[in-house]
Amino acid sequence: MELVRKSGILLHPTSLPGPDGIGDLGPEAFRWVDFLSHSGTQLWQILPLGPTGYGDSPYQCFSAYAGNPFLVSPILLLEDELLTSADLKERPEFPIDEVDYGPVIEWKTLLLNKAFDAFDRQGETILRYDFDRFCQEKSDWLDDYALFMAIKETQNLRPWVDWPEPLKRRQTTAIEEAKTGLADKISKHKFNQFLFFRQWLRLKAFAVEKKVQIIGDMSFVISLDSSDVWARPELFLLDGELNPTFVAGVPPDYFSETGQLWGNPLYDWTYHQSTNFEWWVTRLGATLELVDMVRLDHFRGFAAAWHVPFGKPTAIEGQWIPGPAVELFTELKRQFPKLPIIAEDLGVITEDVEALRDASELPGMKILQFGFSGDPEDDFLPHHYPVRCFAYTGSHDNNTARGWYDAATPVEKKFCRDYLHFSDESEVAEAMIRSVWQSVALFAVAPIQDFLGLGEESRFNLPGTTAGNWKWRIAPGTLSSILNNRIRKMNLLYSRLSVEQKIAYTNWLNSQRGDEVMPH
Repeated sequence: MELVRKSGILLHPTSLPGPDGIGDLGPEAFRWVDFLSHSGTQLWQILPLGPTGYGDSPYQCFSAYAGNPFLVSPILLLEDELLTSADLKERPEFPIDEVDYGPVIEWKTLLLNKAFDAFDRQGETILRYDFDRFCQEKSDWLDDYALFMAIKETQNLRPWVDWPEPLKRRQTTAIEEAKTGLADKISKHKFNQFLFFRQWLRLKAFAVEKKVQIIGDMSFVISLDSSDVWARPELFLLDGELNPTFVAGVPPDYFSETGQLWGNPLYDWTYHQSTNFEWWVTRLGATLELVDMVRLDHFRGFAAAWHVPFGKPTAIEGQWIPGPAVELFTELKRQFPKLPIIAEDLGVITEDVEALRDASELPGMKILQFGFSGDPEDDFLPHHYPVRCFAYTGSHDNNTARGWYDAATPVEKKFCRDYLHFSDESEVAEAMIRSVWQSVALFAVAPIQDFLGLGEESRFNLPGTTAGNWKWRIAPGTLSSILNNRIRKMNLLYSRLSVEQKIAYTNWLNSQRGDEVMPH
């Protein structure tokens, strides 16, 4: 990983503005990348891009490989002549400040079906050739995913563990009958994936042109209700009924007194070792086709994961069970020599986790919000940051900076004010950003909500809860030139501009004096 000071902004594509009820990969996404480029921000951090399932969480996806079809831009489908302006005239009136997932899914599904019908009528075209090639190149996961989703539709979206036994256990006759009888539905799901990958890779190419790197996110665990577990049950700890023997979570911590019970199946590491970690190598490679770096969520799970017996109501009753951390990362390093991974090393971190991170030469994470208990020796305070780390004001799992301050204890508030040198509570988000940006950490990141000074109402996720998350969106017109210049000035002051922008600024400085707007 390149050791150059950079800054980033955390914003999931669903939070972008746009007319269709949810952020997508269309014009607003390109404007966002352009906004980052002009501000000198070289990193765009996102969450997993997969098709969301339970609770609309990007960490509970129907596939570890597929993309979320509801991120497909209808406006770009107009350009492809897969939709017409008449198709968009009946667009519902969506809220602009949040995603109302039910109506959005209904609307986007309608448009995607219309696009597929238009594609089907086109006959032999370049688009058809591209689609056929895509299906061939991605067949190792696409065939199972499309079949899984097609069957799921016929089963009233029930989890696969509740399907009829022949389908649940993938008996040959039942699977062949499903492939024949559901051929049209299967093709639709493949086509939706084709559209997602086509639009995302176009956006990523634009980001490369603008010298903006994308930080993706890869969850440690996989959703039980996914094509991955259905198609490859041998990868996981399942019983004879294909239910998990253990489920994932974390013990009680600062997020929850009873821990977090995620409910995901855990891995049969013996099997993974027998294949030389083929599934992990393939999965990481597929993720790196879409992004430049990967935040590896719950990194400590590779050293040891919290195993909760299936059926327990909370995560309190569990045990740490070791994983083949060294062997796995040795193989990943062999396959991907630069290993562009960020280790999410938060929570209960032991010496073996730190040793794995350091031996693999991975930067860890620091969250400034965690540092204000009143102890100057707290590792989350910037004067303790190592150079090789990603420093954040907060992550998608945290409150906003302003929201955190409003809910903090009097001791935390006083220590925060003393440490960051501000008196007006409206300045807390700016002060936190400045503290992280001026730290020695090579990489400084903040959620866009903190740049906007927003409060708890704009929080993206509250761990341990299943309702009301992942909804927040930027209001149209928020990404102003004033905001852009403010971010660019912060990047300049703390040496986080790109080389080209530093040269442009130096040339400008030699010819100008005063407080004029800096050049792009």
